[in-house]
Amino acid sequence: MTAVLVLTGASILSGCNSLYSQGATAGAGIAGAAVASKVTNNAAVATGIGLGAVAGAKAGVQYTQRVAHAFAQDQIAQAAGPLDVGGIASWSVSHTVPIEDDERGRVTVSRTISSGPLDCKEIVFSVDTPATKDQAAQSNFYVASICRDGNAWKWASAEPATGRWGALQ
Repeated sequence: MTAVLVLTGASILSGCNSLYSQGATAGAGIAGAAVASKVTNNAAVATGIGLGAVAGAKAGVQYTQRVAHAFAQDQIAQAAGPLDVGGIASWSVSHTVPIEDDERGRVTVSRTISSGPLDCKEIVFSVDTPATKDQAAQSNFYVASICRDGNAWKWASAEPATGRWGALQ
């Protein structure tokens, strides 16, 4: 059980999303097997316990990814909200728990979708990767929509930057 905790802790603090996901799944499988061996000798019941543990771990990983993505989306929307069409601002995200890498980029408003009671804008944002010894600086660009919710600007795209975040918002 100590090995499971070490593996899970290492994967959480690694900042590498795939290691985090795989580590949580592997840790759940090991923990599920350990629990199943203590509870039953029935292979079907043991399999059910193992599958339940893995499913729970995957759901937990997906939840933490959605929380991290929502935080990044909020930072981008807050930077873009006050801008006029053509205005440019910087945005950045620093995660307190390094489930994903810290990121930064630029954002601009490409058009006003609507104004008045339903205030919405289309934005284009970049995710900028600084140059390293082995790689040149790089920017990837994405399009999304934001809308005003009271005094705050919120992400309004149903499938934001699918290439960036996949199916996980």
